[in-house]
Amino acid sequence: MKTRFFIASIFLVCLLTLNSNAQERYVKGIVTTFDSIAVIGAEVKVKSSKQIVETDTLGRFEVKVDGNDKLKVSARGFNNQNVKLDEKTKLVAVNLKLKPGQKAREYAIGYGYVKDSERLNALAQMTNDDVDFSQYTNMYDLIRGRFAGVQVQNNGDIIIRGQNSINLSSAALIVVDGMQVDNSIMSTLVPAQVKSINIIKDGSAAIYGSRGANGVVLIETKKGNDD
Repeated sequence: MKTRFFIASIFLVCLLTLNSNAQERYVKGIVTTFDSIAVIGAEVKVKSSKQIVETDTLGRFEVKVDGNDKLKVSARGFNNQNVKLDEKTKLVAVNLKLKPGQKAREYAIGYGYVKDSERLNALAQMTNDDVDFSQYTNMYDLIRGRFAGVQVQNNGDIIIRGQNSINLSSAALIVVDGMQVDNSIMSTLVPAQVKSINIIKDGSAAIYGSRGANGVVLIETKKGNDD
Protein backbone atom coordinates (compact mmCIF):
# COMPACT_ATOMS: atom_id res chain seq x y z
CA MET A 1 0.00 0.00 0.00
CA LYS A 2 2.79 2.39 0.95
CA THR A 3 4.61 1.52 -2.25
CA ARG A 4 1.55 2.36 -4.36
CA PHE A 5 1.08 5.63 -2.50
CA PHE A 6 4.76 6.51 -3.04
CA ILE A 7 4.55 5.75 -6.78
CA ALA A 8 1.34 7.78 -7.11
CA SER A 9 2.98 10.72 -5.31
CA ILE A 10 6.00 10.63 -7.61
CA PHE A 11 3.72 10.48 -10.67
CA LEU A 12 1.71 13.48 -9.43
CA VAL A 13 4.86 15.54 -8.80
CA CYS A 14 6.16 14.72 -12.29
CA LEU A 15 2.82 15.63 -13.84
CA LEU A 16 2.72 18.98 -12.07
CA THR A 17 6.30 19.70 -13.06
CA LEU A 18 5.63 18.92 -16.71
CA ASN A 19 2.51 21.05 -16.65
CA SER A 20 4.40 23.92 -15.08
CA ASN A 21 7.17 23.69 -17.67
CA ALA A 22 4.62 23.58 -20.47
CA GLN A 23 3.24 26.92 -19.29
CA GLU A 24 6.63 28.64 -19.23
CA ARG A 25 6.98 31.00 -22.16
CA TYR A 26 9.71 33.27 -23.38
CA VAL A 27 9.42 36.34 -25.58
CA LYS A 28 12.27 37.84 -27.57
CA GLY A 29 12.42 41.42 -28.75
CA ILE A 30 14.46 44.31 -30.06
CA VAL A 31 14.50 47.95 -28.97
CA THR A 32 15.38 50.72 -31.41
CA THR A 33 14.93 54.45 -31.86
CA PHE A 34 14.18 56.19 -35.16
CA ASP A 35 13.15 52.71 -36.35
CA SER A 36 16.70 51.48 -37.01
CA ILE A 37 19.18 52.67 -34.34
CA ALA A 38 19.68 50.04 -31.63
CA VAL A 39 19.07 51.14 -28.03
CA ILE A 40 21.65 49.46 -25.79
CA GLY A 41 21.07 48.88 -22.08
CA ALA A 42 17.39 49.81 -22.14
CA GLU A 43 15.44 48.29 -19.23
CA VAL A 44 12.69 45.80 -20.03
CA LYS A 45 10.46 45.05 -17.03
CA VAL A 46 7.94 42.18 -16.93
CA LYS A 47 4.77 43.17 -15.08
CA SER A 48 3.85 39.73 -13.72
CA SER A 49 7.24 38.73 -12.29
CA LYS A 50 8.91 42.18 -11.91
CA GLN A 51 11.87 40.68 -13.79
CA ILE A 52 14.12 43.33 -15.34
CA VAL A 53 16.59 42.70 -18.16
CA GLU A 54 18.69 45.03 -20.26
CA THR A 55 19.01 45.06 -24.03
CA ASP A 56 22.33 43.89 -25.50
CA THR A 57 24.65 45.69 -27.94
CA LEU A 58 22.19 45.04 -30.77
CA GLY A 59 19.17 46.17 -28.77
CA ARG A 60 17.91 42.61 -28.26
CA PHE A 61 16.37 41.00 -25.16
CA GLU A 62 14.60 37.86 -23.96
CA VAL A 63 12.23 37.54 -20.99
CA LYS A 64 10.02 34.91 -19.37
CA VAL A 65 6.35 35.94 -19.41
CA ASP A 66 2.86 34.76 -18.52
CA GLY A 67 0.04 34.29 -21.02
CA ASN A 68 -1.26 37.85 -21.19
CA ASP A 69 1.58 39.87 -19.76
CA LYS A 70 2.89 43.41 -20.15
CA LEU A 71 6.35 44.81 -20.69
CA LYS A 72 7.59 48.26 -19.76
CA VAL A 73 10.57 49.50 -21.77
CA SER A 74 12.51 52.50 -20.51
CA ALA A 75 15.76 54.38 -21.03
CA ARG A 76 16.77 57.81 -19.77
CA GLY A 77 16.10 60.50 -22.37
CA PHE A 78 13.39 58.41 -24.04
CA ASN A 79 9.64 58.18 -23.48
CA ASN A 80 8.68 54.95 -21.71
CA GLN A 81 6.72 52.45 -23.74
CA ASN A 82 4.33 49.73 -22.53
CA VAL A 83 3.80 46.60 -24.61
CA LYS A 84 0.79 44.31 -24.21
CA LEU A 85 1.40 40.65 -24.94
CA ASP A 86 -1.02 37.88 -25.79
CA GLU A 87 -0.53 34.11 -25.69
CA LYS A 88 0.69 34.05 -29.31
CA THR A 89 3.32 36.77 -28.98
CA LYS A 90 6.83 35.44 -29.58
CA LEU A 91 8.68 38.50 -30.87
CA VAL A 92 8.20 42.21 -30.19
CA ALA A 93 9.79 45.26 -31.80
CA VAL A 94 9.82 48.41 -29.68
CA ASN A 95 10.69 51.79 -31.19
CA LEU A 96 11.40 54.22 -28.35
CA LYS A 97 10.70 57.90 -28.98
CA LEU A 98 13.51 60.25 -28.03
CA LYS A 99 12.30 63.10 -25.84
CA PRO A 100 12.54 66.55 -27.45
CA GLY A 101 15.55 68.73 -26.70
CA GLN A 102 19.33 68.43 -26.83
CA LYS A 103 19.48 67.13 -23.26
CA ALA A 104 17.70 63.92 -24.27
CA ARG A 105 20.28 63.29 -27.00
CA GLU A 106 23.08 63.87 -24.51
CA TYR A 107 21.51 61.30 -22.18
CA ALA A 108 21.09 58.81 -25.04
CA ILE A 109 24.75 59.09 -26.01
CA GLY A 110 26.28 59.73 -22.56
CA TYR A 111 24.54 56.79 -20.92
CA GLY A 112 25.60 54.52 -23.77
CA TYR A 113 22.10 53.80 -25.05
CA VAL A 114 23.10 54.84 -28.56
CA LYS A 115 26.56 54.18 -29.99
CA ASP A 116 25.93 55.69 -33.42
CA SER A 117 26.04 59.29 -32.17
CA GLU A 118 26.71 60.82 -35.61
CA ARG A 119 23.64 59.20 -37.03
CA LEU A 120 21.51 60.13 -34.04
CA ASN A 121 22.53 63.78 -34.26
CA ALA A 122 21.68 63.77 -37.96
CA LEU A 123 18.07 62.88 -37.16
CA ALA A 124 15.36 65.00 -35.64
CA GLN A 125 11.89 63.89 -34.63
CA MET A 126 8.78 65.58 -33.32
CA THR A 127 5.37 64.07 -32.64
CA ASN A 128 2.02 65.59 -31.76
CA ASP A 129 2.44 63.94 -28.33
CA ASP A 130 5.53 66.09 -27.72
CA VAL A 131 4.11 69.37 -28.99
CA ASP A 132 0.59 70.51 -29.79
CA PHE A 133 0.91 71.04 -33.54
CA SER A 134 -2.46 72.80 -33.68
CA GLN A 135 -0.90 75.91 -32.13
CA TYR A 136 0.77 76.60 -35.48
CA THR A 137 -1.11 78.21 -38.34
CA ASN A 138 0.81 76.37 -41.08
CA MET A 139 3.49 73.73 -41.63
CA TYR A 140 6.20 76.24 -42.43
CA ASP A 141 5.82 77.99 -39.07
CA LEU A 142 5.85 74.60 -37.35
CA ILE A 143 9.10 73.55 -39.01
CA ARG A 144 10.75 76.93 -38.47
CA GLY A 145 9.78 76.95 -34.81
CA ARG A 146 10.72 73.40 -33.90
CA PHE A 147 13.68 72.22 -36.00
CA ALA A 148 16.90 74.12 -35.40
CA GLY A 149 19.00 74.74 -38.48
CA VAL A 150 16.19 73.96 -40.92
CA GLN A 151 15.31 76.90 -43.17
CA VAL A 152 12.26 77.71 -45.28
CA GLN A 153 12.82 79.79 -48.40
CA ASN A 154 10.33 82.27 -49.86
CA ASN A 155 9.38 79.81 -52.62
CA GLY A 156 8.45 77.20 -50.02
CA ASP A 157 11.59 75.04 -50.36
CA ILE A 158 12.77 73.47 -47.10
CA ILE A 159 16.55 73.59 -46.72
CA ILE A 160 18.19 71.08 -44.38
CA ARG A 161 21.80 70.87 -45.52
CA GLY A 162 22.36 74.49 -46.54
CA GLN A 163 22.66 76.10 -49.95
CA ASN A 164 24.61 73.95 -52.43
CA SER A 165 24.90 76.30 -55.38
CA ILE A 166 23.08 79.04 -57.25
CA ASN A 167 22.01 76.73 -60.07
CA LEU A 168 21.25 73.45 -58.30
CA SER A 169 18.27 72.98 -55.99
CA SER A 170 19.01 72.48 -52.30
CA ALA A 171 15.42 71.65 -51.38
CA ALA A 172 14.79 68.66 -49.16
CA LEU A 173 12.61 65.82 -50.39
CA ILE A 174 9.11 65.79 -48.88
CA VAL A 175 7.52 62.40 -48.10
CA VAL A 176 3.95 62.31 -46.74
CA ASP A 177 2.56 58.98 -45.53
CA GLY A 178 5.20 57.14 -47.54
CA MET A 179 4.61 59.01 -50.80
CA GLN A 180 7.13 61.41 -52.34
CA VAL A 181 5.30 64.68 -53.01
CA ASP A 182 5.94 68.16 -54.33
CA ASN A 183 6.79 70.82 -51.75
CA SER A 184 3.58 72.68 -52.67
CA ILE A 185 1.68 70.21 -50.48
CA MET A 186 3.15 71.96 -47.43
CA SER A 187 0.81 74.90 -47.99
CA THR A 188 -2.25 72.62 -47.93
CA LEU A 189 -1.36 70.43 -44.93
CA VAL A 190 -2.99 71.43 -41.64
CA PRO A 191 -0.64 71.09 -38.62
CA ALA A 192 -3.49 69.76 -36.44
CA GLN A 193 -3.82 66.78 -38.81
CA VAL A 194 -0.12 65.85 -38.59
CA LYS A 195 0.95 63.01 -36.27
CA SER A 196 4.75 63.19 -36.59
CA ILE A 197 7.61 64.86 -38.46
CA ASN A 198 11.06 63.37 -38.98
CA ILE A 199 13.99 65.27 -40.45
CA ILE A 200 16.71 63.07 -41.97
CA LYS A 201 20.06 64.71 -42.65
CA ASP A 202 22.55 61.87 -42.97
CA GLY A 203 23.23 58.83 -45.14
CA SER A 204 19.92 57.29 -44.07
CA ALA A 205 18.34 59.50 -46.73
CA ALA A 206 20.21 57.48 -49.39
CA ILE A 207 17.30 55.02 -49.58
CA TYR A 208 15.43 57.79 -51.42
CA GLY A 209 18.09 57.98 -54.12
CA SER A 210 19.50 61.21 -55.52
CA ARG A 211 16.35 63.09 -54.53
CA GLY A 212 17.22 62.51 -50.89
CA ALA A 213 20.69 64.01 -51.22
CA ASN A 214 19.53 67.29 -49.64
CA GLY A 215 17.83 65.53 -46.75
CA VAL A 216 14.27 64.29 -46.29
CA VAL A 217 11.23 65.58 -44.42
CA LEU A 218 9.05 62.61 -43.43
CA ILE A 219 5.52 63.52 -42.42
CA GLU A 220 2.90 61.12 -41.06
CA THR A 221 -0.67 62.34 -40.91
CA LYS A 222 -3.37 61.23 -38.48
CA LYS A 223 -5.66 58.42 -39.55
CA GLY A 224 -9.32 58.00 -38.71
CA ASN A 225 -8.63 56.12 -35.46
CA ASP A 226 -5.92 58.51 -34.23
CA ASP A 227 -6.78 61.00 -31.50
